[in-house]
Amino acid sequence: MYPELFKIGPVSIYSYGLMLGIAFLLSSYVLTSDLKRRKLNENDGIALTMIAIVFGLIGGKVFYIIEEWNFGGGLPISTLLKNDLFTPAGLTFYGGLIFSILAIWVYCIIKKHSLLMIFDAMAPAATLGYGIARIGCHLSGDGCYGIKVNGTIWEFLGTSYTKGLIPTDPGVLVLPTPIFETIVAIISFFILWRIRTKMKYNGELFYIYLIFTGVPRLLVEFIRTNPRIIWGLSQAQILSILMILIGGIMLWINKDKLKTKKQNTL
Repeated sequence: MYPELFKIGPVSIYSYGLMLGIAFLLSSYVLTSDLKRRKLNENDGIALTMIAIVFGLIGGKVFYIIEEWNFGGGLPISTLLKNDLFTPAGLTFYGGLIFSILAIWVYCIIKKHSLLMIFDAMAPAATLGYGIARIGCHLSGDGCYGIKVNGTIWEFLGTSYTKGLIPTDPGVLVLPTPIFETIVAIISFFILWRIRTKMKYNGELFYIYLIFTGVPRLLVEFIRTNPRIIWGLSQAQILSILMILIGGIMLWINKDKLKTKKQNTL
């Protein structure tokens, strides 16, 4: 893969950074458009996107270190802090998501915004941004790749990440799981964007987003090489299950709101 795409004089343009920048611009545009539709301050779109990126990077790094440490069953904390704390490699999506949600929650309290309304507005943008950022993961070869496929029927899908930041063995083909996630994320984005105007209460789109995000990540982890924590599941799979449960339970709890609104329209 190609972590460094090209140079402009002495300045290197890195694939992950470029994709992250594109994700930021497009996500900010999508979020601002939906805030405008909801008659909210458009300037909040840039602020919320910046908060999501900054705290997403911090949370992603923290959870990556925890995942690789694997509660004492993986690499020593001292080694991880020394080698990975300030490198572009090693970011965990759910760590970024959790930190971003907490930071946005504080922002909404300060600005006196409806938290669930903001989460609804951010759901399509977050999905699109995630899909684009995964292209950066694929190009940089940062370790998000899947299992080896040499000599199997899946070999035609294999990709060599030997030029990546965390290389595989030379000549070994692995499943390009970031590309799979990008495809699913783009499809999910279009679905969320299309149904966003049909939601009946604040939080409904966000709960659907939790399921749309949790299910594919739960499944893709079965063909990825992340450390297993408990019951043969990775950290991401455990958090995926929690997201799916939270989204499903909240949709079920709020189903009475839909019935009430239908009755009021009769």
